[in-house]
Amino acid sequence: MSGEVVQIDQRKANLEAITRLGFAAYPNKFDTTHSVSQLVDGHSAKSKEDLEATRIDTVTAGRIVSVRSFGKASFLVLSDGRSRLQVYVRQDALSERDYQLSKLLDIGDQIGVTGHLFRTKTNELSIWASSLQFLAKCFLPLPEKWHGLQDVEIRYRQRYLDLIVNPDVRRVFEIRTGTVSAIREFLTSHGFLEVETPMMQKIAGGALARPFVTHHNALDMQLYLRIAPELYLKRLTVGGVERVFEINRNFRNEGISTQHNPEFTMLEFYWAYVDYQRLMSFTEELLSKVATQVIGTTSFPFGEHTIDMSAPFKRVSLRHAAAEEASKRLGVPVSVDELRSLDSAKALAGKLGVEIPKGAGPGKIASAIFESLWEEHLIQPTFVYDFPTEVSPLSKQRPDDPDTVERFELYIGGFEVANAFSELNDPVEQRRRFEEQLSQFAAGDQEAHAMDEDYVRALEYGMPPAGGEGIGIDRLVMLLSNSLSIRDVILFPLMRPRADEA
Repeated sequence: MSGEVVQIDQRKANLEAITRLGFAAYPNKFDTTHSVSQLVDGHSAKSKEDLEATRIDTVTAGRIVSVRSFGKASFLVLSDGRSRLQVYVRQDALSERDYQLSKLLDIGDQIGVTGHLFRTKTNELSIWASSLQFLAKCFLPLPEKWHGLQDVEIRYRQRYLDLIVNPDVRRVFEIRTGTVSAIREFLTSHGFLEVETPMMQKIAGGALARPFVTHHNALDMQLYLRIAPELYLKRLTVGGVERVFEINRNFRNEGISTQHNPEFTMLEFYWAYVDYQRLMSFTEELLSKVATQVIGTTSFPFGEHTIDMSAPFKRVSLRHAAAEEASKRLGVPVSVDELRSLDSAKALAGKLGVEIPKGAGPGKIASAIFESLWEEHLIQPTFVYDFPTEVSPLSKQRPDDPDTVERFELYIGGFEVANAFSELNDPVEQRRRFEEQLSQFAAGDQEAHAMDEDYVRALEYGMPPAGGEGIGIDRLVMLLSNSLSIRDVILFPLMRPRADEA
């Protein structure tokens, strides 16, 4: 019989003994006056004399994370997931029933404690227990005797266990919650209206990505989980909502990596009468404010680097940057014009060892070259602007260069965090772009954009000039919490089934 099985059997026997003492195995409630965190935060600075002069009575509850026994006395360490506080248990301070309960408690059990605060001889803030209440038994032994759960597979699959054993994990998700709240507060203070758009859509639009497919039984129709809310939000600008945003869940049927999860959270906002240049300065202001509000600074560690999120951010033109780096790699001059020609762009990609997407034109090749040569090196906040029209079917072209759109992507920490552009509002040009995307799909591009007749119809009613932007919440939280994998900032990331999960 394994050691774990023996422990489980003993814990079950302890629960039976606890119920024989008259305690409910699973009581319905336990009224507290303070959480463990409130006690620690409110009284850690008080001296022994302070606590003796003004007695602080409390009723609190939490999980036992440590037990030390000394004959007729013992110390239990109680956790509420954020803070830990020691509980002093003495036989002569408890009823006989409560004292017998203390002997049957295991690490991981949930208990309630009534008592008063004091400091031990070693000056540790503690609760002198006057009564105990059993709340729930932990049957499964916690891992590694509280030295932390290191197996990342178990951490992601059993996040509840990760939160129990690794208290610092909670801080990541507090940062996440704070980030979303700070973004919402910033946008609403600037007059933006928060809305909700459909997650199930007849057309997977608003981005170049492969969708998840589902079926609506009552309507007998195929639907797609949304890859972006963009086209619905822009319909609202047509309807007169000049500043609008949504913090949304998106679903893309693509690869999984340290930076990609099939289900992820995005902020998207649209602002009538501004262009992509205005959005750059607005983004600098937004991210600087969020960082300061959530973690107290615009300068923070990320892996081996220190990120500086204070404005202004660096700005580089996509084709110019790609040509410049290609020239350095190859040791010969490379011009922007070479990236605008299909034959020369293909030849250049071949020399650089850059894989060309199937059916790609010169614009898509130029983008692939840029991503291959630059992306991982863009550590400090950098706006990459002026994208090829070919890879931007919803963006407005520059008046002086129809082959280039007014678009930027923001890179921080070596990956894309935001994508924005001056919105295309010409229904004739939008239809032409959609038709071009259909041709790319026919040529084998599975991520090409579908035709959306209703969206074109909306544009025919007249959409004002506008700027729109999407910011990846998960990736932003990765930066602010110094988390190198997107799975560290998603409570329950999608995992491949294990062999024992048939």
